Amino acid sequence: MAQDTEQSYADGVLPVDDEGFVIDTEDCEARETAYRERGTSRPITVVGNPVLHKECKDVTAFDDELAKLIDDMFASQRVAQGVGVAANQVGVDLKVFVYDCMDDEGVRHVGVVCNPVLQDLPADRRSLDDSGEGCLSVPTAYAPLARPDYAVVTGQDEKGNPIKVRGTGYFARCLQHETDHLYGYLYIDRLSKRERKDALRQMAEGTPRYPVVPND
Repeated sequence: MAQDTEQSYADGVLPVDDEGFVIDTEDCEARETAYRERGTSRPITVVGNPVLHKECKDVTAFDDELAKLIDDMFASQRVAQGVGVAANQVGVDLKVFVYDCMDDEGVRHVGVVCNPVLQDLPADRRSLDDSGEGCLSVPTAYAPLARPDYAVVTGQDEKGNPIKVRGTGYFARCLQHETDHLYGYLYIDRLSKRERKDALRQMAEGTPRYPVVPND
């Protein structure tokens, strides 16, 4: 059994728990390092770039090109010191995101989701958390944003297998944030006009700590 698990990790396929959710908390350092060391960091697209403001295309080819993109996304995430990166944040019009994120209990989650769909929550799970939120595509800006503190995303892994991912607290926020990206939404789109204006002011006054793609 252990050998099969190791093989699954090597293939980019995560095991699942008794409820069918991926187990994305084991061997995080080794898995993230393997992706990142194969990849090449790409600059981050920022608000105003057209690729960020439209729904991305579905992933239909689970091939070497996708695997290379995922490696590059993990490398880009590390350089930018982020907890998640969507493909359109590195200029690619595809529904895939990667994550390396702690939840509120300090448990690390590392994984890949293609073609994510955020599931509707039952009423008893709709507890909102209004913590601050930021985005690599809106560098140096932060604003409080109410989101559910529990999230479930369905989709496919990098090999095309159906998967379910769930998160609480900060990791739930990450799953919602990255899924939003792939449908053309930035977190600032969910703010009031005044809050959005303030976030854009913060961005204009700040200096990104990582390479970005300048908008023409």
